[in-house]
Amino acid sequence: MRNETILVVDDSQEIRSIMAEILKKEGFAVDTAGDGQEAVKKIDRYFFDIVLTDLAMPRKDGMDVLDFIKKHSPETICIVITGFGTIQGAVQAIRQGAFDYLTKPVKPEEVLMVINKALNFRTLYRENQSLRQELEDIHGINRIVGNSESMQKVFEVIKKVAKTDSTVLITGESGTGKELVAHAIHYASRRKKGPFVPINCAAIPEELLESELFGHEKGAFTHAIRSRIGRFELADKGTIFLDEIGEMSPALQVKLLRVLEERKFERVGGVKTIEVDIRIVAATNTDLERAFHENRFREDLYYRLNVIPIHVPPLRDRRSDIPLLVKHFLAKFGRRAGLQDIEDDVMQCLMDYDWPGNVRELENTIERMIILGNGPKITLEDLPKRILESGGHHLSPDFAIPLSKFSQKGLSLDSAVKSLERSLILQALEQTGWVKNRAAKLLRMNRTTLIEKMKRQKLLPPSGPRSKTGQKKVRL
Repeated sequence: MRNETILVVDDSQEIRSIMAEILKKEGFAVDTAGDGQEAVKKIDRYFFDIVLTDLAMPRKDGMDVLDFIKKHSPETICIVITGFGTIQGAVQAIRQGAFDYLTKPVKPEEVLMVINKALNFRTLYRENQSLRQELEDIHGINRIVGNSESMQKVFEVIKKVAKTDSTVLITGESGTGKELVAHAIHYASRRKKGPFVPINCAAIPEELLESELFGHEKGAFTHAIRSRIGRFELADKGTIFLDEIGEMSPALQVKLLRVLEERKFERVGGVKTIEVDIRIVAATNTDLERAFHENRFREDLYYRLNVIPIHVPPLRDRRSDIPLLVKHFLAKFGRRAGLQDIEDDVMQCLMDYDWPGNVRELENTIERMIILGNGPKITLEDLPKRILESGGHHLSPDFAIPLSKFSQKGLSLDSAVKSLERSLILQALEQTGWVKNRAAKLLRMNRTTLIEKMKRQKLLPPSGPRSKTGQKKVRL
């Protein structure tokens, strides 16, 4: 017994009976309707996988049934049946959404062939939709981990820019997740059904990059034995991601400028102008504004690229995201080893480390500790030497005193407490953008108490008004 249900719609009792008998023998659940009006009522009440409907019927005809299915049961497949003299009507039905048509007199083998083809098509369609959803889940904005204020601003820009086709320039240090941002923009946009085509401009030799971007014609250069389309053509109706754009040569910058302006180009060795419908997202860890002042990057190209700037902050500037990222990587890698926990003092070490390799370095570090670790959780013994030495040994998850502070003469407790207090206040202020009310809440103290401590510690905001002597005034 099969699970699919089929509705046969025809004003001929004889045809309905024959069709129902053929389909029931194949294990389908079958219902019938004598005209379009009866069919519409049944489709409104029950779900049918397939509707086989005659075109010419009283009251409501087959086209009315097709229109109703499209509006109220879009997952139902409609196959029309027509007489030999009305093939034109069947063609019109297909243009309006019918899957296929059968001509009378209908042969049993033809009916089953068309039905099986329709069901196979729907299976492939559903698998395709499922894969697309998986891609959106893998590459969408939810894939980017971060609750810090700086990352929330990044998310807001992604959501706004995704609705447009504007060119985006993503800046940030290596390892911060610039390609994740590019993916998120694509899969949140109307172009998500189109291709996402990345290319690293620094990873391909200059003499080959032009061909990779624009394609080439047969015989354009030595070893060009056949024509080849480039990444811009592959990205048609989708998004092209130009990573490390700051490494592109001046000659290619000129050609890229034309594509940005006109969405047109020629293949290497070709004369035919090719037009594409693409969205351009570029990324760089280079200061392009400084680069064009130093004549290393075209100023006009910079302004063409920098329509919507998105800066991905380094991990050291969003330390509050580290526990969340660690939890994410533990879930990602820890399942294989049955390990999903980490000691508090290890977490504090990870929070204190500056992460020059950013999120990528953190991810690699967590994976390495999971693979090489010996216990049920990650301990200080599992930490790489560079991280231990950078922050010293931590007495608790709440504070840390580097080993370098101790000597043979001991350590001044008052000095250590004052140093710790200053460090915690600074961290709270930096995390809240020097908004004292919010910093005081993080530190669980009154605002006035925080202000007094800032005065004693002589803590100054990163910018502010100066007195006539040139000294900064603390705005409290």
